[in-house]
Amino acid sequence: MILESLLTLLSENPTAGVQLRLPDGNFVPSHFHITEVGLVRKDFIDCGGTVRSSASCVLQVWVAQDTHHRLDTSKLSKIIGLAAPLLMSSELPVEVEYEGGVLSQYPVTASEITPLGVLLHLGTKHTACLAPELCVIGGNQSNCGTPGCC
Repeated sequence: MILESLLTLLSENPTAGVQLRLPDGNFVPSHFHITEVGLVRKDFIDCGGTVRSSASCVLQVWVAQDTHHRLDTSKLSKIIGLAAPLLMSSELPVEVEYEGGVLSQYPVTASEITPLGVLLHLGTKHTACLAPELCVIGGNQSNCGTPGCC
């Protein structure tokens, strides 16, 4: 989900609750806080030598002991609005950073309206070789001299 879609969803459902569903089907505890909204940019060179860049809007989620706390759509919209000068684009993909045993970042992959409010479905991220034609993928060792590969 891109930021613009999230902001539209929040504005179309003012004062609704917000829930986060993890990829395994479990939910982030309903008393979570959004403690940071940030632009995370990654500039890197893949194993084939290509310079690449990626950017996303990351919502950091923290669960405290105040079990009566509930974040609603209007409050989340205001929090994201405070970060607008830093984000500089509403076309950024949205990710949720959450520590449930380990710190992980989950892309927001879908949303739905439920009786409890807005439900954001979180997906998974995976590593991959971005230059498979240059690396040893599927037993091809002919390019094993490529700098950065193998």
